[in-house]
Amino acid sequence: MILNGKHITVLGGGIGGLATALACAQRGAKVRVLEQAEAITEVGAGIQVSPNGLRVIEALGLAESFKAISVQGRAVSLRDHRLGREVLRLDLGLLPADQDYRFVHRADLIDLLASRTRQAGIKVRLLQRGLSVTPGAPASVELANGDRVKDDLIVGADGLHSVVRPALNSAAKPFFTRQVAWRAIVPNVTGHPNEAWVHMGPGRHLVSYPLRGGSMVNIVGAEERIAWAEEGWSHRGDPDQMRWVFAGFGGPIRGLLDQVNEVSLWGLYRHPVARNWYGQGLALMGDAAHPTLPFLAQGANMALEDAWVLATCLDKESEQDQALAMYQARRRDRVARAIAAANGNAWKYHLRNPLVRGVAHLGLGVMGRLAPAKMLHQFDWLYAHDVTASG
Repeated sequence: MILNGKHITVLGGGIGGLATALACAQRGAKVRVLEQAEAITEVGAGIQVSPNGLRVIEALGLAESFKAISVQGRAVSLRDHRLGREVLRLDLGLLPADQDYRFVHRADLIDLLASRTRQAGIKVRLLQRGLSVTPGAPASVELANGDRVKDDLIVGADGLHSVVRPALNSAAKPFFTRQVAWRAIVPNVTGHPNEAWVHMGPGRHLVSYPLRGGSMVNIVGAEERIAWAEEGWSHRGDPDQMRWVFAGFGGPIRGLLDQVNEVSLWGLYRHPVARNWYGQGLALMGDAAHPTLPFLAQGANMALEDAWVLATCLDKESEQDQALAMYQARRRDRVARAIAAANGNAWKYHLRNPLVRGVAHLGLGVMGRLAPAKMLHQFDWLYAHDVTASG
């Protein structure tokens, strides 16, 4: 095992960072995680783990534990916003038996990964904010507390505001998409089934699905607006304003919106995929390399895939630079395609002209009834992809 004994520092204790640490430690690497927060935790939010992401969770040895904390998705249902009428139903039961689709509270997945990290003997240091990194053999990272950490490889799993990315790429300013996102978790007072519902309206849409055994529902709403909103997930929104924005949404979603007591609000920005994912002693993964808009539910899944492929490549190729080049080559086109698909979904959900929207919804409904399997299998390139199959 080439990774046996190699020293790796992972910057960032999120889903991608912890999965990277576990995948590398499985192959014998000596790994430590540096997290800037005071605890390994997450904001209250749900995520959808599609079959491609689940393959990595299984390969990390977490299959049964993950099933215990997640909800199995039965369908994806596209719905008209006004009355909640179903437009198109994608029956996830038509997927192959091994292509499970699950909903999970992000904090629960973080807890699971963090627990397995501790069991694996991986050192996790908190309150370690990186200021800058320097490529080299070894590479180094300067921390806000004055320490400088050196290692064979430093992996930037440090998200949108990565300190590793600027060391490998010229500055590229993201642009505001003129959309903001609202996120809330509420009690499941409406009996929301184990399905992801996409409520499509003029210039806005809402996604809802259950969490924690069906006792709670995750709600994510996207709204087109000219006014700028700051990027990030931790900005507090106004529940009454959210209800006003989505006032035209009826059916079951109305009862869930009435339950919102706390909501976060953030601006949606489009970032370019990094040109360079690696340098001497440095590598990028997850949002640090390829931030994506939340319209395909693939941010966490792409990070999980990155983690496995990075560890696999490092363990296949003795020359680290060649291993990292292999990693970028295996990942870049795929994540670019996923990001493009996510970018394209927003306008499909936000049709403003009632006539155009009615015709589009009618067409979706006809296709769903006549060729349900075909509608579902258009996502085979995404869900059926298994990064663990090659090692």
